[in-house]
Amino acid sequence: MTRAVLSLGSNLGDRHRHLQQAVRLLGDSVAVASGVYETPPWGDADQPAYLNAVVLAVDPKAAPHDWLDRARAAEAAAGRVRDPQRRFGPRTLDVDVIAVWDTDDRPVISDDPELTLPHPRAHLRAFVLRPWIDIQPYAQLPGHGRLTDLLNDPALADDLAGLTPRPDLPLESNA
Repeated sequence: MTRAVLSLGSNLGDRHRHLQQAVRLLGDSVAVASGVYETPPWGDADQPAYLNAVVLAVDPKAAPHDWLDRARAAEAAAGRVRDPQRRFGPRTLDVDVIAVWDTDDRPVISDDPELTLPHPRAHLRAFVLRPWIDIQPYAQLPGHGRLTDLLNDPALADDLAGLTPRPDLPLESNA
C-alpha cells in the first residue's frame, strides 16, 4: 500500500503537543500535514474542545493494518486510555485511518470490524473533511465523492460553522 489519510484529534492535556508528537511518531511517511482546527466535541458534548488535523502519509511497504498499528502506537505514546462507557469521550490523542490507496492508486475497501475502509463516518465529520481539503483540495472520499461536495451537505453546516482555524498552531511534516 502506498497512501493513507489519517485524522488526528486531541482534547486532553497539551492538545497541540499531542498532535505534533503523532506527526513525529508517524515519521518520514508523513508527506504533508493540514492546518489545525479547534472544534467542538462530536458525539459527546460534555468535554473540552478538540484540536483536529489530517495528514497524508506515504509508504510503499505499508499495508492497511500497518497504518492502524501506527495510529494505535501514536495514541499509546500520548497516554490514550479508552473508556468503553464513552465511545466519543475525551482523549489525549485519537488517530483514525480515514482512507488507504494501494500501489496502483486504487482505494482499499474493507469491512473488517477492526479496520473499516474508508472510515465509515468520515463523510459525516467536518473536522475530518475540512482539514483534508487543506492538503488535497480535489480529493474524493472513496464511495462518497468529492470532499467539497460532502462539506456542502446541509447536515454538516453546523459542524462546519463550529470549526475555528488555528494558524498559530502549525504542524510540521517530516518530509
